[in-house]
Amino acid sequence: MDAFTTGLLQRIRATESDLTRARETGDDFLVEVEQGELDDLHRLAAEHGVEVGASRV
Repeated sequence: MDAFTTGLLQRIRATESDLTRARETGDDFLVEVEQGELDDLHRLAAEHGVEVGASRV
């Protein structure tokens, strides 16, 4: 796995974790921000053929 793929997958996992935490604390604004970031990361992964798997929140 190359550095781009590794970094992208790490960012996706971190963003998923941040999104979960935002949901748990009831921070609706942060949920929107993190969901947008996660959507962008998944789009970037798809554009570059990076298989993300079933980690989507």
